[in-house]
Amino acid sequence: MPQALEGLKVLDFTQLLQGPYATQMLGDLGADVIKIEKPGSGDIYRKLTFFNEWIGGDESLCFLPCNRNKRSLALDLKSPEAADVIQRLAREADIVVENFRPGVMDRLGYGYEALHKLNPRLIYCSATGWGPDGPYRDRPGQDLLVQGLAGVVMASGQRSHGPVAVGTALSDQLGALHIVYSVLAALYYREKTGHGQRIEVNLLQSVLAYCMQDFFTVHNGGRSFERPDSGIAHPGNGAPFGIYRTADGYLSIAMNPWPKVVEALGEPDLLRYDDQQVLFDQRDEVFHAIEAVTVTRTTAEWLDIMLALDLWVAPVNEQKDVADDPQVRHLHAFREIEHPKAGRLRVTDIPFRMSETPGDIRRPPPLIGEHSREILEECGLSPEQIDALYEKGTVTTEALTPSPSQP
Repeated sequence: MPQALEGLKVLDFTQLLQGPYATQMLGDLGADVIKIEKPGSGDIYRKLTFFNEWIGGDESLCFLPCNRNKRSLALDLKSPEAADVIQRLAREADIVVENFRPGVMDRLGYGYEALHKLNPRLIYCSATGWGPDGPYRDRPGQDLLVQGLAGVVMASGQRSHGPVAVGTALSDQLGALHIVYSVLAALYYREKTGHGQRIEVNLLQSVLAYCMQDFFTVHNGGRSFERPDSGIAHPGNGAPFGIYRTADGYLSIAMNPWPKVVEALGEPDLLRYDDQQVLFDQRDEVFHAIEAVTVTRTTAEWLDIMLALDLWVAPVNEQKDVADDPQVRHLHAFREIEHPKAGRLRVTDIPFRMSETPGDIRRPPPLIGEHSREILEECGLSPEQIDALYEKGTVTTEALTPSPSQP
């Protein structure tokens, strides 16, 4: 079947998580994503991994999840010869995404103005940590730093234990989503007008937008959020909203009519808290009263009881168990792919369905410069020109099994 973004060419100058995740999403929908990497070392994320563990010898647990459906061109952007290659690619490209610090692409000669002159239809997205200008322009921007500055960590965790960062790279992944939806909007505009444009996305505003309810309340309700000292899951909510220990694990209980919660718990004396203001003002006390009951049964037993009353509840899974959850299995949320070095890998699948143009995983994450030669051939370079670039080290290809014929 056709794919929604089939025929679009993306030049991907990104590394780490924010940019690569965004371009992977475009690739999942059919775009031809050409990942421009530094010869020898490639994307910085290739050298970082969780637990200091590697797959297939030296493949990163951090790099592999966000770089499928791409081809890699290992090209030294500082070499004089690179300019001709980038210009050839830019003339035919639809989208450029880069996440260098502000000003780097301009100094290299590949900023928006330079490439826009070559291709007025080009959509050029720059992704930064703090924005393209302002007092923090030159600071390093990273997920944890943004979570802290944006107030996210101060809204998480227990009051007595201090703020807690969200247990995933929230800022980067939200930034990636903002890249994708702004690029898709620019593509629609280009279809109507023929004009490309410049897009600037930053981690900070991506997180601030994500926290819209919280900031709206702070700025318009005149009250700041304070972390509870129990497992209440949001500083603006009262009981029972939270995570509760059971006999064999944990259970999430969301917003529910208090009398129905009391009925499920089988503790009628808890009706004394049946007032919304009391459930907020005394939420820590109520939390501990609920948990004193939930620890007496297993998570499965509570699910049977509470779901029969149509309460909003769910199990709390360890990450290693999520793939075996019946609904996760039903949705085919994970699938397996084959990587030339790392072997068989389980990855998260495309998270939505499209009836006419479904996405697909066509390529595993590439090796550094794995597709350099074929990309240069598509640019119109002759075999002799390509060989010359290899000889100078301007272009490289990582080989699984080097041979005398390998450039």
